[in-house]
Amino acid sequence: MKLRRTLLIFFTLIIFSAFTPTEWKAEKHSGYVVRYTQQDELTRAAYISIFDQGKKEAQNFFSEAYRSDFEVKIHPNRQSMDTQWQTDWKMPDFKSECWMVASGVATKLDLLSPARWKEEVCEHSYEDKEKTQKLITHEMVHVFHGQWNKSPDFSEVEQLDWWVEGLATYASGQCDRQRRDEVKKALTENKLPSTLDKFWSGKNRYGLSGSVVMYIDQKYGRAKLIELLPLTKKKELLDVLKISEDQLLADWKKFVISLN
Repeated sequence: MKLRRTLLIFFTLIIFSAFTPTEWKAEKHSGYVVRYTQQDELTRAAYISIFDQGKKEAQNFFSEAYRSDFEVKIHPNRQSMDTQWQTDWKMPDFKSECWMVASGVATKLDLLSPARWKEEVCEHSYEDKEKTQKLITHEMVHVFHGQWNKSPDFSEVEQLDWWVEGLATYASGQCDRQRRDEVKKALTENKLPSTLDKFWSGKNRYGLSGSVVMYIDQKYGRAKLIELLPLTKKKELLDVLKISEDQLLADWKKFVISLN
């Protein structure tokens, strides 16, 4: 009887712990609040330095401050992050791909704890500090962009995935020499998408989208990029630039060929 009672208590504790809600802790920093669990109690300081650097780089790129404070949520596992995205995106059946580790909108940045990357992530290594920093900066640019955009979570953005993602890629430094060379190679082999709508797709999506934003920046200037931040439709963007899509692509191709 005593053994049965002990086993009953043991299994009750297991079931209870499985359904106990995650206990989140909060820590205020300059311009944002970090939310984390016990798992990241000892590692959060290293993550926070990356957040601070990403926030600084985004502000330096635009020479503007964030318009409001935001939240950074470090999820203890992929299930936690997926549950958050399912709620935020109103997609109850959504399951993230293994390469998905973070997302940023005007009010927050969700991040899968780097402590879980070895077990739950492909294509990213936390030990590669340079790429990890650029990844976080990329999401910090999304947060900045969202605070200027008419659709803070980008849900109403139409035909501008290449712009939203290309801006974050370019501003974070991810549009590097290797990616630019891959785009140039695709161009010489006539293997480019025919429209901007398809630029944020395929293995060259970062280089394609990022290099278009790089061209716009160098042709029209940083002030023009800021002017484009609130827009949600491709036609609006082309109208501000006073150019057709065909002409923009033609000019961009010449720019790509000229890159060293």
